[in-house]
Amino acid sequence: MGFKCGIVGLPNVGKSTLFNALTASKNAEAANFPFCTIDPNIGVVDVVDQRLDKLAELSKSKKKIYTNITFVDIAGLVKGASKGEGLGNKFLSHIREVDAIIHLVRCFDSDKITHVNSKINPADDLETIKTEIILSDLDILQKKLEKNKKKLLGEKEIKILEEKLKDLSKGEEVKINNLDEEKLLSSIGLLSIKPKIIVCNVDEESLDEGNNYTHQVKEKYPNEKIINICADIEDQLSGLDKTEKETFMQEIGLNKTGINKLIKEGYDLLMLDTFFTSGPEESRAWTVKKNTPAPKAASVIHTDFEKNFIRAETVTCEDFIKYGSAEKCKENGKLRIEGKEYIVKDGDVLYFRVNP
Repeated sequence: MGFKCGIVGLPNVGKSTLFNALTASKNAEAANFPFCTIDPNIGVVDVVDQRLDKLAELSKSKKKIYTNITFVDIAGLVKGASKGEGLGNKFLSHIREVDAIIHLVRCFDSDKITHVNSKINPADDLETIKTEIILSDLDILQKKLEKNKKKLLGEKEIKILEEKLKDLSKGEEVKINNLDEEKLLSSIGLLSIKPKIIVCNVDEESLDEGNNYTHQVKEKYPNEKIINICADIEDQLSGLDKTEKETFMQEIGLNKTGINKLIKEGYDLLMLDTFFTSGPEESRAWTVKKNTPAPKAASVIHTDFEKNFIRAETVTCEDFIKYGSAEKCKENGKLRIEGKEYIVKDGDVLYFRVNP
């Protein structure tokens, strides 16, 4: 599995520019007027992993397949979206389809690019987005409880929904406390429960230390994941080959691209791990949730592997690279035999044995 991130924000904050840069494409139209993006643009990006590169090289694999991340450029939101203003209803429905939300806010000055509210205030912009999402969730819960006149919900479910309705009525986003709540609230499409990353779109000079705008965001949202990205620089990098990109990054002192920052934060946010399979035919990266048992991890390769699972032969990526192959790892006592209770770790190289 990969994961899907929706890029969300007010009009003219740089969503389409960032999308184009991240997907190394020009699929998303970027222009200086609101609602330039109406239907969401979708781009699938390989998650380049140097560990997989080395595994493929050592195994002399015919194919190398990275896992991927899908970015969705969603139309700009405006105040009143929850009541249908702008492209409100369509905007909100598109958010429901993603695993995580990238809240993009403008944190730079420019006379050339207008702001929908005629002033740069990222904290207010974030508050607008948060309010519209809360209002949308309020509407969903109220309708769900009203429809319960047919007694489709149990007492436990009603209690959960009523508690969350109270939180939303206070202007608070919904927080999930246990698996029962997660299952119920995810099934009805609440938006405020989705994991989020705040991305401050800054100018080049503010990438490392930030600026007054980014400091404002951090002060108001101290518990959120916040990263700085310069969409313009990312856009420039997307048009360069590998050597040119490395040279340009060295010249401006950039250690990690925006996409690498987002992928790392996204994996942490969604609690994802990567394991590998490697052999002469193919070396491949696979994504699973943290704490996934071996049979469930095997099912991402083929659904039948879970029910027919016998055992997993596993070695760490570091040992595989050190000794050069699974056979050499076995000779040196580094290859382990694991059963159904084994929890897959990030960086495991796995060979699943299943009944035919």
